This record gives sequence, C-alpha cells and structure tokens, in this order.
Amino acid sequence: MDQADDLADSVTRKGHAYIRPIGRALLLSTFAEDGVRMFFQWGEQTTYIMHTWGAISIFAKLFVLFNLVCQIVPVVALLAPTIDVKFKKIAIGCLAAVMIVQTIAYTVLWNTHFFLRNFAVSGALILLLAECLEDSVGRTMFAGVPDMGGIKRGDWLQASGRILVTLMVFTLVHWESFKFEQFIFDVPAMALSVMVSVGYKTKTAALALVLLLQLENFWLNDFYSEYANSAKYDFKKYDFFQTETVIGGLLMVVALGPGGVSFDQGKKWE
Repeated sequence: MDQADDLADSVTRKGHAYIRPIGRALLLSTFAEDGVRMFFQWGEQTTYIMHTWGAISIFAKLFVLFNLVCQIVPVVALLAPTIDVKFKKIAIGCLAAVMIVQTIAYTVLWNTHFFLRNFAVSGALILLLAECLEDSVGRTMFAGVPDMGGIKRGDWLQASGRILVTLMVFTLVHWESFKFEQFIFDVPAMALSVMVSVGYKTKTAALALVLLLQLENFWLNDFYSEYANSAKYDFKKYDFFQTETVIGGLLMVVALGPGGVSFDQGKKWE
C-alpha cells in the first residue's frame, strides 16, 4: 500500500498542473453533451414535454431553451481560466437548477438507478463548488473568517462531495446476476469507494477508482458502437457522460485532497 501511495503522490506532483483542468472538463462533460443534445433534438424534447406533462407548445419550448442555455453558458464560463469566482458560483447554481428541474420533468425520482446517478453528479458539482471556495479565499476558505485551524464549512462540502460521487459505483453493480468478469470489477471498486467516502488513503483510492471507472465506462457504455438513432445509443451515451462527470469529480478529490473531515486529516492531527 505504501508503494501505491508513493506512486499516487508522484502522479499528483507531476500532473498537478493538469489534474484540475482535466477533472473540471470531465466533470462538465455531461452538461455540455446534454446542452448540445437539446439543440439537435429540439423537436423531440419539446414533443416529450408536451406529451408527458400536457404542456402547451410555448411552455415546452421555454423548458428546452432553459436546459440548453443554462447548461452551455455555465459550462463555457466554468472552463474559462479568468472568470471571477462569483460568476463560477452562479454557473454552478445554474447547473444544479437544471439537474433539479430535469429530475422532476423526466420523472427520475421514481427510478432508483438514475436517481442515484444524479446524486453522484451532484456530488461532483459540490466538489467543484469547494474548489471555487478554495480559490476565492485561499486556505481560509471564507473571506472575513479567521482560520482557527479546525474543520471549516469547505471541509464539509468536500466530505459530502466525496460520499456522493462514489454512489456511481453502486449503480454499476449488477446485484441481480453474478458474472465473474463483473465481480472482478465490483469488489475492488466498492472497496475503493468506501475508502474515498471516509477519506482514507484518499488520493490513492481516488486515482485507482478513476482508472477502474474509466475502463468500466468504455466497456459497458460503448455508445459509439451502436446505431446513432437507436434507444441503446441514447442510453449508453447518457450513462457514458454521467460516468465521465463522476470521474472528473474524483480527479477533483485528488486535486483538493481529503479535506478536514477525513481519516487522512485525522491522522495528521494525532
């Protein structure tokens, strides 16, 4: 385990300048993909809202426009290197609002699989918010609040973000059937998820989980091998980019560290 820790430390030191930008880009990928999809499937999305909710045409079009604008604009803003932190917070709020609206509009509340995945994506957004807070006030986290050396609200954000992003792993486990090749992934992935959740060997566990999830994502969600107009293509593409967002969240865990609410930090205080 010590060798794995040394390797993880070496990777984070050498890749320090790239981990955050790559993590941020992956984290935002599902929102970018969905915003683009709203543009190219304007008619289908409008018809769905009209049919499902009995909405009039203008309301359905405004709904699709809201999803398009409130995803594409915030994604561009959050990827811009020089944007002010307060605008980043507004952008994160817009993405969170889209998630809430879509959860209701697409009846995700009644599907445990999609509901847990949305929680995992929300965890990635929380980690992005934690990064913004860290950037805005440095190590103190909040302007005007003295650093007393204890647990701060930013640490609680990191802890909740860590816990939520690991929910993605449990949506990939096939509880109803046993397959040996799936078992090889499930056991270490769940163990690593628990480690990330509690903040034990956090960077090492998060990097290992990034590798496992990336392999699993290309294996299970190979949407590019399906017909573009098939339902399977849409479902796999949706799952693919949501998983990429969670992978981005895990890279943010690597970049930000475990935070004050973690076993790793607890050991430092002993």
